[in-house]
Amino acid sequence: MHKQLNATFYQSIAKLFYAIAASDKVVRIEEFNILKKIIKNEWLSADGTEDYKIDAAHQIEIVFDWLTSKKLDAKTCYDEFIAYKNEHHFFFTNELNSLILKTAGAITASFSGQNKSELIMLANLTIELKNNPIN
Repeated sequence: MHKQLNATFYQSIAKLFYAIAASDKVVRIEEFNILKKIIKNEWLSADGTEDYKIDAAHQIEIVFDWLTSKKLDAKTCYDEFIAYKNEHHFFFTNELNSLILKTAGAITASFSGQNKSELIMLANLTIELKNNPIN
């Protein structure tokens, strides 16, 4: 049975992308801009009906922006994403995991290359997403 991605899923994804961007304690405009570009070019086709996809994908932007304004702890947001992923593992197909990793990598590479804290978080994310992937 196919489960349709929902707003909570996209909010959780936003927490992850925020955690990646904020892992070095600073969320830069370049990181937000590349996220918006990837959402427009790739995430809008991820799932759902046409109207829902637009609203849901924009949830990522809205929540990312809100988290940035609140300056929440990156590790906490990352841990909340992992908890969500473990509870909702059926959403995390190989295709979606690839898109998540592609987006996270683009965020970290958007401003003067990847730093140590970003690389560590990306490595941990890669390991997490390779645990129990759904085809």
